[in-house]
Amino acid sequence: MKKILTSFLALGICLTPLTVMLMVQPTWGQAQNSRSQEAERLLEQGRKLTQQQEHQKAIQILQQALTIVRELKDQKREATTLVRLGLNYSRLGQKQKALDFYNQALPIRRAVGDRSGEATTLNNIGRVYDDLGQKQKALDFYNQALPLLRAVGNRSVEATTLNNIGLVYSDLGQKQKALDFYNQALPIRRAVGDRSVEATTLNNIGLVYSDLGQKQKALDFYNQALPIRRAVGDRSGEATTLNN
Repeated sequence: MKKILTSFLALGICLTPLTVMLMVQPTWGQAQNSRSQEAERLLEQGRKLTQQQEHQKAIQILQQALTIVRELKDQKREATTLVRLGLNYSRLGQKQKALDFYNQALPIRRAVGDRSGEATTLNNIGRVYDDLGQKQKALDFYNQALPLLRAVGNRSVEATTLNNIGLVYSDLGQKQKALDFYNQALPIRRAVGDRSVEATTLNNIGLVYSDLGQKQKALDFYNQALPIRRAVGDRSGEATTLNN
């Protein structure tokens, strides 16, 4: 009886390490899921740093995220990461680097069928060319974005794009064309309830009328913008409108 008991104890000692090894060994799927969660955490951290205007830190975090999403072959998040990198470089004044990242994101957004994301990326590229003083190139990209935004029903970014086109035409001295686009943007701004940018558009219309020598009309629009800027607490915009 004693011999039999000893045999079972010995067998137990042999089996225990094998059982533990099987319990702690992660599966391929678990490893993938863990990497995916890490990418999402980094993307969220990068987004918050961008909002806090910590652009250099945001870039470092987003580069880590980019490595992971490329490993995972997650094209949708790869495009998102590239656009966020472009945005941070743009805000740092590194416009060519911003373009490089936007131009990497654009074909991916087309490939995955993300029409809204494609339109936003086109709009971002337009903004960079506008900042670089390449107005015609800016217009080309805004005009590519506009029908896509209308097709997907993204009215807020559609209004932004219309406003951006108006700004370009104003800079080119084509004031009536600028007015046409601002007047398309204004009712959309009101419809989506974006009061801060509504005030911006009203202010832009006022500027055009001022440039056209129609001072009373300019005043009418500035006086519409002013109470909105006060209501939303935009003190910088309020000061600009008072100055105008």
